[in-house]
Amino acid sequence: MLKKFKLAYNPYFHIPFLLWVVVGGILAYSFNKKELFAAVNTHYTPIADFLMYHITYMGQPEVIIPTLIALMFIPVFRTKWYFTAAVLGNITPLVMQQWLKRLFHSPRPLLYFNGDPWIHYLHQWPELTRNSFPSGHSQGAFSFFCFLTLLLPARYSKVGLLFFTLALMVCYSRLYLAAHFFEDVYTGSIIGATTTTLIFSLVSSYRPVKKEKTIIAE
Repeated sequence: MLKKFKLAYNPYFHIPFLLWVVVGGILAYSFNKKELFAAVNTHYTPIADFLMYHITYMGQPEVIIPTLIALMFIPVFRTKWYFTAAVLGNITPLVMQQWLKRLFHSPRPLLYFNGDPWIHYLHQWPELTRNSFPSGHSQGAFSFFCFLTLLLPARYSKVGLLFFTLALMVCYSRLYLAAHFFEDVYTGSIIGATTTTLIFSLVSSYRPVKKEKTIIAE
């Protein structure tokens, strides 16, 4: 049954996200792509190499899909509504960013800077050269963690801040690993969080009323 449309949100995720949009926009306007890329990529340590290599996987389907499927073992998520929300909320922004990748076909840092020796690059990571804009990992992470945030019961809504932090760390990892520029991760994050929020809100308009209060953070 269709209910009145209401924008779903969690202040512990969406307020930091809005701050990120504002601050990120200022950074993108104030500095060029090399300055923003180098500010992250040239500051590295062996420990950070290890952490960033593994953190970036949180934006990949190998992590996202099994997690979304595993949630269906929880009885409250074993519904058509959850399946529809999970699929549309994560696939729709994925299709958008993939379309933009092929539209712009932008060079990645390794190609853009012609493999300059100052670039910090982990050789165990794939050598990526094309389809830089926007970042798929950043979109995937923000869609995924935004979706998880919107599923939180109200009493656990503060976990949304942790989810936002994890999504932002994935963005950072993409510059650290020389896979993307700042504008790539910035745009990817906006596509991910915004589209997933809107899709979740729309699908929630069809959600059975009796289950609404147990899931969506008010």
